Amino acid sequence: MDIKALKGRSLLTWLDFQEDEIRALLDLAKQIKEESKRGEVKQRLLGKTIALLFEKNSTRTRCAFETAIAEEGGHGVYLSMADIHLGKKETIEDSARVFGRMFSAIEFRGFKQSTAELLAEYSGIPVFNGLTDDYHPTQALADIQTLEENFADCKGRKICFIGDGRNNVARSLMVISAKLGVHFTVISPPGLSPDKFLTDKCKTLAEISGSKIEITSDLNAVKSADAIYTDVWVSMGEETKKEERRELLKPYQVNEALMHKTGRKDTIFLHCLPAVRGEEVSAEVIDGAQSRVWDEAENRKHTIKAIMLASIGSL
Repeated sequence: MDIKALKGRSLLTWLDFQEDEIRALLDLAKQIKEESKRGEVKQRLLGKTIALLFEKNSTRTRCAFETAIAEEGGHGVYLSMADIHLGKKETIEDSARVFGRMFSAIEFRGFKQSTAELLAEYSGIPVFNGLTDDYHPTQALADIQTLEENFADCKGRKICFIGDGRNNVARSLMVISAKLGVHFTVISPPGLSPDKFLTDKCKTLAEISGSKIEITSDLNAVKSADAIYTDVWVSMGEETKKEERRELLKPYQVNEALMHKTGRKDTIFLHCLPAVRGEEVSAEVIDGAQSRVWDEAENRKHTIKAIMLASIGSL
């Protein structure tokens, strides 16, 4: 497809995108990374301004957006909830209308998916979901780019997500995998599996793309996996459940013994970061030869740049 067809599009969840559209963004991200390695400087966001709205703190998402915007000649305006009235003294709808008159696009990182949806509906400009409680689409695109850097085409590859299968990363990975034909397995204790509505929807999408979606508590399901993925046991906003989660998820730590269960030496390890060594992953794994987490972190910038350029840039 022509990447220019994505001009003006928001990215709230990969459910809104077709396989060829996601594929076009991945191809653009690969091109952008190659340009970066060659030291090429582009100005494809020259004259563009992006509002960066953060309810939740961030390292990679903020750094990726700010550096991507600056490298392309645009200007990002960081706005925490201490800086603006979003949903407090002013309705989300009213704030969105103001942002739409002043900015070229909005990045939102916060709690409710409905906030991102309202910003997109009332601003009239593209909105990029930098993370909500439900989805983390920019992370998932970087994850797929990293998978393809190690195994070429992602189609037919197998990702196993281990831990809290309800979280935004697992949900976004399940959606993008179902769209792209990637086999996706969630391995989590009962009660921490993805919700049935989204799982059923992804299984329907998987029938079209040729992928397989599996939800299980059996760690032996990692057999033949191309990538093992995990995330922190306690998500932002759930800190009061820390001890309960530690006890529940202790058997699901990604360690060398679990990596051996894949039966492969070329299985890679992925993590969206930040990581708690000794909890969801052992130091030996995240700092070992199979880890690709630093490539994955870098790819946040290249994929985010691709998303912005396709939506608001000049290509």
